[in-house]
Amino acid sequence: MFSRAYSTRDVFAEMNRLQQELQQYLDHTPSIRGLSQSFPAINAGSTEQSVDIYAFVPGVDPASLDVQIEKGVLTIAGERKAENVPEKATLHVDERFAGRFRRVVTLPDDVESTTAQARYSDGVLHISLPRKEAVQPRRIAIQ
Repeated sequence: MFSRAYSTRDVFAEMNRLQQELQQYLDHTPSIRGLSQSFPAINAGSTEQSVDIYAFVPGVDPASLDVQIEKGVLTIAGERKAENVPEKATLHVDERFAGRFRRVVTLPDDVESTTAQARYSDGVLHISLPRKEAVQPRRIAIQ
């Protein structure tokens, strides 16, 4: 029987590689976009004036979407209905997500949630949250 002598460095490098590979399988679920973590996919960005969030929800009825803000947390929830497959059809691949979903985004402290706006167009939900007006430095007159 032959054995290979591993140095301590080799053992830890191999353990690290195995841990990363295992974590990759546990963290991701397969979808049409490849390995993806959640539905819907979102893009979030900000400017000096607002925080903008785009949720990509093709095939979802806008009336079934529920968007809420509570205590600095934005929640997007809804349901995507399953596609009708004819009874006699054999389904070989089913990569489209169907069912209930929920995404949660923590918002910065300086957004004004009372004036938030949401628009849905062509499968994209755009949520715009204006930032609060910054408190401007003020000179105080001495009397």
